[in-house]
Order: sequence, then C-alpha cells, then structure tokens
Amino acid sequence: MPEFIIVEPEYEKHIALIRLNRPKELNALNLQLMGEIRDALLELDENPDVRVIIITGNERAFAAGADIKQMAGKGAIDMLKIDQFRTWDSIRKTRKPIIAAVSGFALGGGCELTMLCDMIIASETAQFGQPEIKIGVMPGAGGTQRLTRAVGKVNAMEMALTGKFISAQRAYEMGLVNRVVPVELYLSETVRLAKEIAAQSPIAVQLVKESVNMAFETSLQEGLALERKNFYMLFATEDQTEGMNAFVEKRRPDFKGE
Repeated sequence: MPEFIIVEPEYEKHIALIRLNRPKELNALNLQLMGEIRDALLELDENPDVRVIIITGNERAFAAGADIKQMAGKGAIDMLKIDQFRTWDSIRKTRKPIIAAVSGFALGGGCELTMLCDMIIASETAQFGQPEIKIGVMPGAGGTQRLTRAVGKVNAMEMALTGKFISAQRAYEMGLVNRVVPVELYLSETVRLAKEIAAQSPIAVQLVKESVNMAFETSLQEGLALERKNFYMLFATEDQTEGMNAFVEKRRPDFKGE
C-alpha cells in the first residue's frame, strides 16, 4: 500500500482520484511520493473502468515543492545517479486525461506537477510559483519549459527569476489554469469537469490528448499529420458509429470505449 498518497479508483463512475497525503510537510514531493504517483497512474491507465484521473492535495497545499532535505548535500553526480526526473517522464506518458484540483500552495515541484496534468481547477486560495531561484537552483521538472508554453516568455521569466508566487486569479489571467472557484468547490468543480470528459468516447479522449500535446513538440505540419491519422483511426471504433447514430437519432450516445 502506498504511504504518501491515497488512491480511490472508483471515486465517481469512471473517475479515479489520487490524493497527496503528506500534510505535515505540505505534501512536499519526495522520491517515494513521486514513485507512488507513477505506480498509481500506471495502474489506473490500464484500468478499463477509469476514464479520467484527478490529482489533488488538501485545502492548505496541493504540494509546496520538492523535499529539499532529500537534495541538500548532494553533488551533481549524486543527482545524476538518482535520476529523479525519470519518474516524471513516466507520468507524462499517461494516456488518460489528468485534472489537477489545486488549493493552497502549488510551488516548485508542486507547480510543475500541476503542469504535468492536462487541466487545472484552482481554488481562490491557490498560489503558484517557481521559487527555486531563492535557494540557488532552478526548476528541473518543467518549470522553465511547460510554464513558458502556458504563460508566455515574460511571465515565465518573472516567475522563475524572482521566485514570486502568483494568485489563482493571476494564474487564470495568464492561461495557466482553467478556472478559479471558491475553496469549498474546487474538488466538486473538478469532478464536474471530469464527468463531462468521462461521458465522451474514451478512445477519442485519449487521441485528443495525444494530438493536443503533440502541438507543443512538433511543427504544424507534423501535428496536422498526427491529428488526421487519429481522426481517421476513430472511424474504426464502435464509439464513432454509436456517436453518429445517436446524433442522427437525436439521443444521448452510450460510449463503451470500443
């Protein structure tokens, strides 16, 4: 059983929830916790009953950063051998959509973990930041790359070079989060979004995720080629037949993921 996360594969119909559970440490991301997230996602990705995954913390903190105690005193070769980012690369390969439900602190590695997810719902109390510069280092799990793609060069530069936190509202204005809701609603609003996605064809959802992510990694022509291939591929699914028949018959489709 995992020690630092709580996994609920049947939190809602077709929706799984992973809750970070190191409250005394504000859910600081140590190697064990990240490994537990990776393992849980691998299992949920293979679970045919799960269509959407939510990752959350608690009202005080999503995750207040990496566990500095595990890195203090380490040398460059020590860090190279630990290769902590291999776990992050595995998480990135999750095929099913992941939504971060964020309240309180999402700082450093915590902010990077939210950006590793596909969507972010934030409470009004959420704060995002990359404060690594204040301890003499820099982001290493996407805080210069994914953040720049999300909020633009000048905003990413300011956040990474000053270490200042931004509010949930400012994060929304920058395009980092989908929406901001009252703290008492941040998880239920995330579930509502997850239910909307879970009601769609699971195969189509996974191919949409793959195609959108590819837009950040390839040229326009390469991205369009993948998009078209995935579009044609969906015509081999029973869900495509069901979806189009339901549209013609003016009824709600019943997608099976086949």
